[in-house]
Amino acid sequence: MANAIVTEFLNGQLGKGSYTALDFEADTALKFALIDHAVHTPLPASDSYYSDFNAGVVGSLSSALGTRTVGTVGAGVFDAADLTPAFTSVTGAQCESLNLIKDTTVASTSPYICYWDTAGGTLPVTPNGGDINIAFNASGIFKI
Repeated sequence: MANAIVTEFLNGQLGKGSYTALDFEADTALKFALIDHAVHTPLPASDSYYSDFNAGVVGSLSSALGTRTVGTVGAGVFDAADLTPAFTSVTGAQCESLNLIKDTTVASTSPYICYWDTAGGTLPVTPNGGDINIAFNASGIFKI
């Protein structure tokens, strides 16, 4: 599979689908999940919520994205400050993807946004008990 923006998210941003458009600059609950594909592989074309793939989560969700911007890096581009650390003291199985969600604290209502399985050559990653940082590309996190 390749990096992808989730189908249901894209439809929601355009007013169609099961959840409403998100305000990326105002939303303070945008977080990442590291997923072990041996347990479950997220499917951006058909998964819609965190509950669709959370069985494969290694560790816990990341810290929330800070300093979020839309359109600053380029038209239609979402960006945020690097997460250092994003995940602390991570142990567990190898993780093959990084997945962005809006954390509502309820998995079945937390919208699934994006999927990465390359992340600049840093995936897969095998946790070793240390912290895992996320540094975003200068061109932003994703573009719609």
